[in-house]
Amino acid sequence: MRVVLLGPPGAGKGTQAVLLSEKLGVPHISTGDLFRANISEQTPLGLEAQRYMDAGELVPSDVTNRMVRSRVGEPDAARGFVLDGYPRTVDQADALAKILDELGSGLDAVLCFVVSEDTVVERMLSRGRSDDNEETIRTRLRVYRDETEPLLKYYDGLVVSVDGIGEVDEVNARALEALGRNATTG
Repeated sequence: MRVVLLGPPGAGKGTQAVLLSEKLGVPHISTGDLFRANISEQTPLGLEAQRYMDAGELVPSDVTNRMVRSRVGEPDAARGFVLDGYPRTVDQADALAKILDELGSGLDAVLCFVVSEDTVVERMLSRGRSDDNEETIRTRLRVYRDETEPLLKYYDGLVVSVDGIGEVDEVNARALEALGRNATTG
C-alpha cells in the first residue's frame, strides 16, 4: 500500500507513520530522515542539501524530489510505503506522480489527520521544544494552509480524513479503518 500522510504540524503524522508502517509491513519514509541519512552518509544529494542548509536556505524541491525518487525505488518500498512530510506542495505532488508512474505504480490513499488549530498549538507547546512558541507554531500552520492544504484538492478522490484527536492507538485504529475502506472502495 502506498500512502501519503497529510495534516498540520503537530497532528501526529510522524507517530502514526511509524505505527502504520509496522502494521502495513512497508517502510516509513520521512523527508527529515532522508535528509539526515543522506547528509550523514555524505551522498552527493546529502552534500548538495547540506550546502543549502549551511547557507540558511531551504533545500529546493528538486533535491528533495531526487531523494524521494531514490528511496521509493529501493527494494523494500516495492510493495509500498508511508510517506510523511512529502509532498508538501502541488509541485512536489506532480513530481511524486511522475516518480510513481516511472515505477509503474500510484498512490493508494492520502490520509489527512484532522486536528483543530488550537489543539495543534496546545500539543506543540506541551512538547517543550525551545523553537516551539505560539507565534512560530501559528506561522507554521499558516505555511501549511498556504502550501500544503491545496494538496487536499489535488488528491481529491484519494483523500480520507481521519480524526486526529484521541489516544495514539485510537487514532491509529481510525487510520487503519480508513485505509481498509479506501482499499475496498478506492
